[in-house]
Amino acid sequence: MSIAEPISKTLPDPSLDTLPGLWSRSLIAWPDGRRDTTTWVNWFQGPGLYLDLRQPEARPDFSGVAALSDFTPGQMEWLARQEGFAGELVHEDGYFEWRRDIDFQPQAVYSDMGKLWVEGDVMIEEGKDIPYIEHWHREPVGAEPCWGARLRDRESGRKGALVRMGSLFMFARERHHDLPPGLSLAECVASAEDLGTAQDFLDCEISQGAVTSAGWIVQRSSLPFREAKPLAPVIGGATLQTADTGRDGKPAARFWEITDLRGVPALEFLPNGAMS
Repeated sequence: MSIAEPISKTLPDPSLDTLPGLWSRSLIAWPDGRRDTTTWVNWFQGPGLYLDLRQPEARPDFSGVAALSDFTPGQMEWLARQEGFAGELVHEDGYFEWRRDIDFQPQAVYSDMGKLWVEGDVMIEEGKDIPYIEHWHREPVGAEPCWGARLRDRESGRKGALVRMGSLFMFARERHHDLPPGLSLAECVASAEDLGTAQDFLDCEISQGAVTSAGWIVQRSSLPFREAKPLAPVIGGATLQTADTGRDGKPAARFWEITDLRGVPALEFLPNGAMS
């Protein structure tokens, strides 16, 4: 899958220092000939911590969906095919590993490890335990502020994550209900004992948005009813408050402990911070 002849690089060699930023994927291919060029994939790398959201094509119409309880079985079928995760990127023995604190799908059997190298303006990823090739492209995003945090829900103890770089942010929180073992998320949803349980299995938020003059606004999310809504983060010492949407569709708040902080947190809108 790689290019045979050496070519000049337009991206720096991959390292924990050069990878922070937003990366979009144009291709994943497997040795058996399968290829995917249509799934929307964004990987947002912060200072060590990262978030990733992957959404298949043919997204249903979610207009009128204001809360988790509004999802229909047809919509849930598409939602269950999403992927996404958050955690820490480490580099050891020539391999990068995306360690997952939060996973939209049930926990994978294999670790997420691969080699990264640059060919022209494309960064190539080759899987270690699972044979695949991915093509990644750096998207423009401001360099500062750059910070990230691991979070713990003060009420439930469940994990969360937040990364900001320039005017872009991504936020994640894990679901409050453990998934049945040995099943894919689609199988969990399809075999749920009732509609409410199936909806609870999908209640894992991975959102991407922009820091604007109107606030931190979600633009894309694993929970579509969160889109166009504020995240509204407020930091006080080692605690963080974020806005959420309750099961009834009304605004709610979550309160977090900051368990791991990378960089200096900044919440304000910077008009000139969108690009670098």
